[in-house]
Amino acid sequence: MSGKEGSGGFRKRKHDNFPHNQRRDGKDVNSSSPVMLAFKLFQQELDARHDKYERLVKLSRDITVESKRTIFLLHRITSAPDMEEILTESEIKLDGVRQKILQVAQELSGEDMHQFHRAITTGLQEYVEAVSFQHFIKTRSLISMDEINKQLIFTTEDSGKENKTDKQLVTWSLKVTPVDYLLGVADLTGELMRMCINSVGNGDIDTPFEVSQFLRQVYDGFSFIGNTGPYEVSKKLYTLKQSLAKVENACYALKVRGSEIPKHMLADVFSVKTEMIEQEEGIS
Repeated sequence: MSGKEGSGGFRKRKHDNFPHNQRRDGKDVNSSSPVMLAFKLFQQELDARHDKYERLVKLSRDITVESKRTIFLLHRITSAPDMEEILTESEIKLDGVRQKILQVAQELSGEDMHQFHRAITTGLQEYVEAVSFQHFIKTRSLISMDEINKQLIFTTEDSGKENKTDKQLVTWSLKVTPVDYLLGVADLTGELMRMCINSVGNGDIDTPFEVSQFLRQVYDGFSFIGNTGPYEVSKKLYTLKQSLAKVENACYALKVRGSEIPKHMLADVFSVKTEMIEQEEGIS
């Protein structure tokens, strides 16, 4: 056995000769040194960024919840006697959602939005879904991304002014990204499918054909994107195709058998056909 090795067969290391109960000669770290001051500055910056991210996540959850409530309210329009009352109430709810988006815009003032995009994307998608659903009910058309962004420009008074007589206005804005817009429109198709089935149950025969034509145009637009767009968009294309198939089957049944089925039974017939389609897709 080599002399450099101990009795256990392991090579002896140089630092084994250093006594463990004795400190190395040197000075304590100076907390006021430029290096320590720089690291403290980095710590404060990272803590502030993490706190802002958490605040944005909470705001995004609030936006998602309020947008979903607006969508549920708009679904009542198929059975409500007064359509304008529902639309007015939905506009009030959307104004409340925009106030939450204003808080997001204020949090992102002076920041790169893409660094915090993951924290707010869920809320923005749900807001696009709610706004586009309301716009379709009013106009039977798709709202553009520019129109949505125009609604997200806010003007407020500068709260930092001590002199209340001299009021200064501040403009805040938040832009929905193309990905958020596309994902919100893709989710809209599911709500339109439910609206189609509900309207048939209430004796509305025109809405399913209007929804079917609209969904075909949306599906054609998404087909042009294909696999070249973001992964989330191509993933929701399958769900969009399923919604379109259910609406087209409802329109087919209305056109072929609509005259022989009583209006109060149409909803039951469509619900059975929808279950059969879902079972066939699950088997295949």
